[in-house]
Amino acid sequence: MVTMIMRSKTCAIKKGGEGLKDVLAEVEKIADYNELPKKQTLRLSLLAEELVGMLPELVKNFEGSFWIQSKGTQYELHVELLVDSLSKERKEALIEVSANKKNAANTGFMGKIRDIAENMLLRSEEDFGEVYAVDQEYMTDYQSFDYHYTYAWTLNNYVSNKQESTDSATWDELEKSIVAKLADDVIVGVRGKKVEIVIKKEF
Repeated sequence: MVTMIMRSKTCAIKKGGEGLKDVLAEVEKIADYNELPKKQTLRLSLLAEELVGMLPELVKNFEGSFWIQSKGTQYELHVELLVDSLSKERKEALIEVSANKKNAANTGFMGKIRDIAENMLLRSEEDFGEVYAVDQEYMTDYQSFDYHYTYAWTLNNYVSNKQESTDSATWDELEKSIVAKLADDVIVGVRGKKVEIVIKKEF
């Protein structure tokens, strides 16, 4: 028997954050429809809340969409942001600000995810590695049955590469993160003119 993929309504996210309030409602609808137990619904909602909490900074300048999909016991929260939703002049100004702040706004694990997504949105495929060298060693050519990204950052790849690290700050950051503890993986990837953030959870 083939397990069908169920996908929620797509929520449009406008610059400024319009549409973010619909994200949690869609997650609740999917959880109710699939009759998820209370504990699993809570975990899925926590992941969605963390994702929504990270997005306001990104959608100040970019627009996109959100949806949640499930296949059996596998759930995925998807955010898709449009690379071309900025003028060239605005993008250049933001790159300058980003270069000057040296990731100053990057607080905690979700701050890192936001920062990676922002850099992907602002930089072209050609110069991404040079500009965001701080995490370049954790990048991968992410190809799987479900995803085909030009390049991507993944939580599992990041943790795997950090196994030998003695940097206590990194492990402290991961330990404190709800998403890092609950999610099976987090993917931030570039496909065409879009940057996607996917949080994966299987119950």
